[in-house]
Amino acid sequence: MSDRSVDAALDEAPLSRFHTRSIFVAGMGFFTDAYDLFIIGTATTLIAKQWGLSSTETGLINSITLLSAFFGAVILGRLADVLGRKRTYGLEAGLMVLGAVASAFSPSLIWLLVFRFILGLGVGGDYPMSAVLMTEYANVRSRGRLVGLVFSMQALGTVAGYVVALALLSAGVNHDLAWRLMLGLGAVPAAAVIYLRRKMPESPRYRARVEGDAATAARDLKAYSGGVVDAAAVAEPTLRLRLGQFLSNRTYLLYLLGTAGSWFVFDYAYYGNSVSAPLIVKSVLGKHGAHVLTEAIALQLIVFTVAAVPGYYLASFFMDRIGHKRLQLIGFTFMGLAFLLIGVIPGVTHDVLPFLVLFGVSYFFAEFGPNLTTFVLAAEVYPTSARSTGHGLSAGIAKFGAFLGVFIFPIVKSAFGVGGALEFSFGMAVLGLLVTLVLPEPAQRSLDDVTGELKLAEAAQEYLRRASNQQRMAGQD
Repeated sequence: MSDRSVDAALDEAPLSRFHTRSIFVAGMGFFTDAYDLFIIGTATTLIAKQWGLSSTETGLINSITLLSAFFGAVILGRLADVLGRKRTYGLEAGLMVLGAVASAFSPSLIWLLVFRFILGLGVGGDYPMSAVLMTEYANVRSRGRLVGLVFSMQALGTVAGYVVALALLSAGVNHDLAWRLMLGLGAVPAAAVIYLRRKMPESPRYRARVEGDAATAARDLKAYSGGVVDAAAVAEPTLRLRLGQFLSNRTYLLYLLGTAGSWFVFDYAYYGNSVSAPLIVKSVLGKHGAHVLTEAIALQLIVFTVAAVPGYYLASFFMDRIGHKRLQLIGFTFMGLAFLLIGVIPGVTHDVLPFLVLFGVSYFFAEFGPNLTTFVLAAEVYPTSARSTGHGLSAGIAKFGAFLGVFIFPIVKSAFGVGGALEFSFGMAVLGLLVTLVLPEPAQRSLDDVTGELKLAEAAQEYLRRASNQQRMAGQD
């Protein structure tokens, strides 16, 4: 057996089937998340007509899942640090299956909102669980790429949503059945990985650093990786931060401003634009009639496939070279500029080609930037015993921003037009750029180095040793 500790072995491990399997198992959750979150924008155009819903009620259906995702991310994120990753992994996929199937059979608005809320709890919980597990399995050289590839499954899920919607509408499926099929099919990918997630081993870093069980961590790691990643049962300083200790640490609070703040403003702009994309494109087309929704979805699919999908994968493969923080700054800058140009160039929102080009540029730099990097950074800057808590808080606050974006965007668009709504999104991009500056650059650095966890653990143990010695000496006196 190697004499390397679990953390050192993982930091230096070559890429293997162990990592590929982890990407697939974690990534299918994000395929489902994206499908469920973005298909609703199309489904509600059918539901609103069938049930005679107001714009407020439609906005509530579009956004309720994002609101409950806040609670799912915060609650399940904390549970994963307290109980362990393995004990909570798979629960969020089960909630997504239940919510998607139940949504498809909703008899009324109230029940649809209830079932979409349940779905959102699973979606929110999937963010910290999948991000943290992949981060803790990854090596130093490729951590950004591996975690980015997990999140990039979102691109395929979004495309799948557009394809399903187009297929059902183009085939002339009854609209009542069509929206139910759109929502119900979201259960399929989540159900496919529930068993695999329950079979995943506990995070070796968590078991060694938080539970203090380096022997089991080393044994599990070798078995799960097929012997590729080998480590010794080297005792490491343990650290288990209570929630109050984490929230009172000035460094981690500053990092929380950076991870949660940048993610919040990004999700406001991104989800507001993406979920409302059929409405935006319909507005720019300026057409009416039975086939305009299908045409708008087709154009949106083209823009997303050409501009956004490459952004996801280029970001995943180059972020470790460019830098995770630096890529986020680049993305916010050019995404914001695209929003601003749409808002200030006269007539661009009434001219389809220039609008689609600029809208596509905003999509590319959203993916080649903060959509990916916010997910990655939030899993890197916190210590192991609070990593899922920090990521969960960041993702939860972000999803609250997404809730506001989806709910408010149609109102702002109605009052100020597409250009005015996107100018507001430009302001959000500027805020995102500014709060990103408080974060460290984690690329090509070990998690211990980024978080200062090892020094903190050693200091805590030294404090306990001194306190114990003082008590012993006082007893002798």
